[in-house]
Formats: sequence, C-alpha cells, structure tokens
Amino acid sequence: MRDGFIKVAAVTPAVRVADVEFNVESCAAAVLASDAQVIVLPELAITSYTCEDLFWQDALLRAAEEGLTTLAAKTAEVDALVLVGVPVRVASKLYNCAAVLSRGELLGLVPKRNIPTYGEFYEGRRFSAGPEDVTLVSFAGFDEVPFGAEQLFECEDAPGLVVAAEICEDLWVPNPPSTAAAMAGATLICNLSASNELVGKADYRRDLVSSTSARLVCAYAYASAGWGESTQDVVYGGHCLVAENGRVLGEANPLDDELLVRTEGPACTGATSIVDLGLIAHDRLRMSTFEVDPTASGYVTTLFSLEPRETPLDARYVDPHPFVPADRARRAERCESIFAIQAHGLAKRLFHTHSARAIIGVSGGLDSTLALLVCARAFDLLGLDRSGILAITMPGFGTTNRTHDNARAMSEALGCELREVSIAAAVRQHFADIGHDEADHSVTYENAQARERTQILMDVANQEGGLVIGTGDLSELALGWATFNADHMSMYGVNAGVPKTLVRHLVRYVADEARAKGDAALAAVLHDVLDTPVSPELLPATGDGKISQKTEDLVGPYELHDFFLYNVLRCGFGPAKVYRLALEAFAGDRDGSDGHAGGDGGAGGRYASGTDADGAAVGTYDADTIMKWLRKFYGRFFSQQFKRSCLPDGPKVGSVAVSPRGDLRMPSDAVCTLWQRELDGLE
Repeated sequence: MRDGFIKVAAVTPAVRVADVEFNVESCAAAVLASDAQVIVLPELAITSYTCEDLFWQDALLRAAEEGLTTLAAKTAEVDALVLVGVPVRVASKLYNCAAVLSRGELLGLVPKRNIPTYGEFYEGRRFSAGPEDVTLVSFAGFDEVPFGAEQLFECEDAPGLVVAAEICEDLWVPNPPSTAAAMAGATLICNLSASNELVGKADYRRDLVSSTSARLVCAYAYASAGWGESTQDVVYGGHCLVAENGRVLGEANPLDDELLVRTEGPACTGATSIVDLGLIAHDRLRMSTFEVDPTASGYVTTLFSLEPRETPLDARYVDPHPFVPADRARRAERCESIFAIQAHGLAKRLFHTHSARAIIGVSGGLDSTLALLVCARAFDLLGLDRSGILAITMPGFGTTNRTHDNARAMSEALGCELREVSIAAAVRQHFADIGHDEADHSVTYENAQARERTQILMDVANQEGGLVIGTGDLSELALGWATFNADHMSMYGVNAGVPKTLVRHLVRYVADEARAKGDAALAAVLHDVLDTPVSPELLPATGDGKISQKTEDLVGPYELHDFFLYNVLRCGFGPAKVYRLALEAFAGDRDGSDGHAGGDGGAGGRYASGTDADGAAVGTYDADTIMKWLRKFYGRFFSQQFKRSCLPDGPKVGSVAVSPRGDLRMPSDAVCTLWQRELDGLE
C-alpha cells in the first residue's frame, strides 16, 4: 500500500453447477493462492450462476448459506477483502448478492439492483431487485449484517481505498449503481458477474469496463463466471478485467484453457494488477466537474483493515516513455493525429493573420526539423506554395557541417525557400560593443548567438510580412532549456506541446511516410537528423568537426526528464513516488537489456539499455543517477517558471502542457524546498 498502490485480483474459480462444497473449496483455494488485498469472485460463485429453478430449492439455499460460513472461516487468516456471489433469502424474497468478507467476518451483503429478464437471461423468475436502503439482517451465522445496495467498504490502513460492489447487469444499464457509489466516494468498484460469451461481446465488455472506470475516475475489477457453468444454452468464458481510469491494467481472456477443470484439483484463472489510488485521488482533485459528497447520499460505510505492506509493482507496468504511444500498431495513427493538431493550429494562425510567409530558423536538429515539417503540412492545408516558407540557416561558432548540410538538404527536399545568414560577424561586433572576450565561452558567449539568431528571424519576418515559427519543445520549456528572449520567443510555437521523446517519433513517422511515398531524399535526411546528437551547437566543434556540446550531458537524459515531467504534472505525484516509479521503469533487468546503449553514456550512470513493452530501446540508470537528475529536474522546473510565464501561443497536443494561459498557472517565484526536502529523506 506504499505510495497508494494496492494489488487487486479478479478471479474465476472452477465451479460445478449446484455443488456448493466443491465451489467453496475452489473459491477458498483461489483466495489463498492470491497475494492481492482485494479479491473479486464471480456472481453466485458459491452455488454457480446457472442453477436456474434450483434456486427455489431449500437444500441449495441452506447449503449456500453454510458454504459462505465455511468460506469465511477458511479465509479468516487472509489479509484481503474478498467479494463472492451468493443467493440470500431476506423476508421471503431471494436476492442475488455480493458477500463482502474480511478476516473471517461478513461485513455486508450487497444485492443486485437490476434483474434481467430478456434474451437468455430470466433472473426475474427467481430473484428480486435489491433495495437501495441498508437494513440489518442475520445470515451465515453472522448477526446484524448490513444488507442493501448503498454500501461502501473503507480501509482504515490504505488511505483512498473505498470499495463498492455491483453485480453483472448493474453495469449494463443507463444509470448503473456504480455512478452513485463513485459520487459517494468509492474509488474501487467490484463487479461480480456471469456474462456469457457471444461473438464480439468480449470487446464490448472490455470497452464498457474501461469507459466506466474513465467516466467515474476510479478503478474497476470485473470477475465473470467461467467454463464450469452449465452449457445448456450458453457458454461462460471467465472474462476478468482490472481497469483504472480508462486504462485496462490486467485481463484474463475469455475461454482460456486454464479454466478447464484439472484432474489434480480445482483450477482458476483471473486478472491481477496494481491499482494506483494516489493517481485516482489526483485525477478527481484536478477535475472540477467531479464531485464527491458522501453526506448527500444514504450510503452506509463499513470499515475494514489491511496490514500495511510494501506493494511490489510486479503486476503493474510502469511505462518508461509515457508520452510515446505504447502500441506500435497505433503509433503511426497517434503520430498522425499529433502532427495534424500542430499543422491545423499553425494553419489557423496563418489564415487569421493573412500570412503567406512563415519564417523559421533551421539548424539541422530535431526540433527545427519537426517545426519545418509542420510548416510544410500547414501550407499544404491552406493551398499555399511551400516556397512561402522561408527557412533560414544561421551558422555560428558551433555549427557543424553535418547539421548545416542537413538543414539545407531538408529545406530543398520540402520545396522551401532557403536563405543562409552567418551570425559570426554580428556576434563578434556585439562582443566588442559589450566588452566580452570571445575566448570566454560562458553563458554570454552562448546566449549572444541565440539572441542574434532570433533578431534575424524577427526582422526578416517584418521584411517579409510573415510569422516567426518557434521550434522549442515541451521538455525544453519544462526545464527552462531556452535562452530568454531568443529561441524562447516566437510568433507561434508549434512544438510547445510536444515532449522531446515524442519529437523523435514524430520525425521518424514523417520519414517513414516519405520513404513509403518514394521520397528518398527527404527520408534520408530525416533519418540522419534522428541519428544526430541533441545539441544547441553554441560552443565550437571538436577538432575533427564533430558536435562538442551535447544537451543531455548538461541537463540529463530526456527520457528521464520526460518521465519526471509526466508523473509530476499529469499525475501530481510527489518526489518519493516519482523516484520509486523511475527505479521501476528504468531498472536494468528488463527483457532485451543487452540492446544498444542509446548514446555514449555522457549523461552519467547509464550502463546499459533495455526495451519497453513495445520493444523500443530504454536506457537503464542506477539509483544515484536517477536521484541526481530528479533533483536537477525539480531545481530547473521551479527556477525557470518565469520563462514559461510569457510563452507565445502554441497548440496543446496531449494531457501535459505548460502554457501560462491554460494548464500551468504557476507562480514564477515558487520555491521547491518541500520537494527537495522529500528527496533528502530518501538518501
């Protein structure tokens, strides 16, 4: 439960129709085999769901009640909240209930609210719709058990863990009980289900669970009945899901062979994952339209306890590249969407200002390459000739032949007008004017070049009646890695919402598209840009003409900083949690850890690389290196807000942005003492 993590399991045990003794043993075995702290079993798992009119038999109902007593006893030593389906008689009515167990106690009985009587379902023949109001009943040897739909189960030892239950059809109706439960404070909805398999139904069910967790900003655990149910007319597949705010974390596919009853004993299958209660709390906090008001409802809350424990993140994938689409099959689609947002944003600004000229400084680096590609797309959208794009290359003291040639080749391949303006003479004159020694390669030496380039772009834009297109990306803005009143400024910043790790994928996407269309020249230069080290090229090149100044040597690896940025701004996590997640994401024992090292190791501490879930290269870093750059991230993020407070317009493309007019309204003078102090406590 550390950092708000809790392990949740949705489990389908093997059952036999109306064989309560066998089913109880199977349910107990499934619970005892799990290390989760919330375990959800299917609808009517004690008896099996497909007993039909046998539910009217007193023998079955008495056995079910005794079976629940036995299950509570068998799981009394288990440190978990267990939800299992059981039929319950109350005042001459029969209800389809979720029994909630903890440490051998029956905490509550939550009845199914919506009883289907259509298609293959005819529950209304036997079961009544459960009441919302909670009363006290005696059942399975337990007295004063809360019975009713409006129940919550809150953990005293895991802040933020508030559990509610609904049963199968409850999820499929227009206004499911989970809506009211979430508005009353539930953060984890558990669904005990018996949903049969039909062609296409699994996809619909998965989407329903995922979308419900997104709409309610909660976690959702769904456990469905499996192969052991009667196949008289339908087949049950044991589809189990664990989702969190629109994202499926774990899934047991329906009709898995593991559902078959084994000769050596009961078999079960299921989905287990780690739910992040801290993320749910943050998402609800930042979403002003999500209102939780427990006092406005009639919900009865029952407390339960769990032993505080370290929750290993083995059942939760921590994405090292959270800004990059993880699914390779959809990566091109996502890149196209982002590229289109950038281009349409620029097209609107050009159209509004009646501009047929775009002025852009091209360096041969990644950011200016992406910005130039966006310009070309925007001109195409407006039906403008690409010759209206004025690409200016401005070689200075650190410009290498490689980047210079790439800037020229790319501009020519895109059909832009290319102009070269050397800044050397103007900067030397400026050094003389302010009395700066050219041999002094301090920040003045670097920034004077950057400001001279911006002055050229702005003045040429005035000459041409065009707009200066900014090239700085989201990662640079977050770190303040931009020269104030230089590359920090433009008339429209097309890359403002794109982090560095995503810039690379967008450029590669365009390169692949160019190659597919037979544009070998453009594809070749884009791939060479991708292989070029990230650098502002403000310091003289090495003796052999290679780039001497590498950004990641100075500010740290961008894959780390983008990871920090996402988890700090999107998720609202504190330093300790970000550090723990980074250790997990960039550990050195992932599959494929013998891949290429992703650079020369100049960033410090990079000793190998692995692969992410999609097989993409991921650097690996030791704990000291992660701590070093996390401190650097917080230091720069807080100290450089003044640069972000006066950013030019630019399109937002994802869930993280730093525009002072939208997503990040942060004071320029905030100090990071609290955040650094938390990091101090980890060392």
